[in-house]
Amino acid sequence: MHTFEILDERFRSYALPNAPLVQLGEGFSWLEGPVWFADQDCLLFSDLPADRIMRWTPDGVISVFRSPSGFANGHTRDREGRLVGCSHQARGLTRTELDGRITVLVDRFDGKRLNSPNDVVCKSDGTIWFTDPQYGINTDYEGGKETAELSPALYRLDVESGRLQRMADDFDGPNGLAFSPDESRLYVAESGRQFAVEPKQHIRVFDVEANGQRLSGGRAFHKIVPGFADGIRVDVEGNLWSSAANGVHCIAPDGTLLGTIRVPHPVANLTFGGRNRSQLFICASQALYAIYTNTRGNQRP
Repeated sequence: MHTFEILDERFRSYALPNAPLVQLGEGFSWLEGPVWFADQDCLLFSDLPADRIMRWTPDGVISVFRSPSGFANGHTRDREGRLVGCSHQARGLTRTELDGRITVLVDRFDGKRLNSPNDVVCKSDGTIWFTDPQYGINTDYEGGKETAELSPALYRLDVESGRLQRMADDFDGPNGLAFSPDESRLYVAESGRQFAVEPKQHIRVFDVEANGQRLSGGRAFHKIVPGFADGIRVDVEGNLWSSAANGVHCIAPDGTLLGTIRVPHPVANLTFGGRNRSQLFICASQALYAIYTNTRGNQRP
């Protein structure tokens, strides 16, 4: 089986025919939330049901970074390089300070508890954007069964003022999110209502207003087949790389599926990292994979 499946000629410039898909580790419970630390030359990722954050280094060593982790899911880094994570158990966002202390950034909106923040990104202005579906409180497997106090939504946190804004709430299950390189667009994966017979599942795209405090649009941008979008990332050319049941899909800014990286297991999340941010790290069910591409991830720092 060829690792790269080219569906549009534009994908040939990103697919390296001699770059193998390499399994970096296996035997985990369910992997999520990868984030690259270039200054420490390592990848952190969540083994979500096992309640731990793992650490991979290029010498092939995988170790436990934090356990328990508060059932950590998605991660990003803020403008100062600190780790920001989604905690199902805390039902909020946490930040690991440079001295190792853990700060809860937010866990409530309008006096009500958040559900289970799922994925998170940091915008260039320092604001933190995250999705808050109910997946983590629907079962005990990924954190703990609890009663929802809020509907699923997308939020923006101004860390300096502490102001939390609900940017959109017309979701069944908002999941992964990523800004376009110029931050004029925000992509959000709608993974649908858990346990629904026919869940609403597609990637949506919003227009970001100049001041970054309002969104418009929200149309369906692309539907992943097979499976659905969970984690998503954008490269420097504006292509969207999405998780799927058969691997990773590369989608052009016009919504065209360019090609697929075939992976043996369903993919939950992914991130660019490694040398020049051209290595794609893939969280695929119980295994961690990586492959080099001929593009670079747009995420910062």
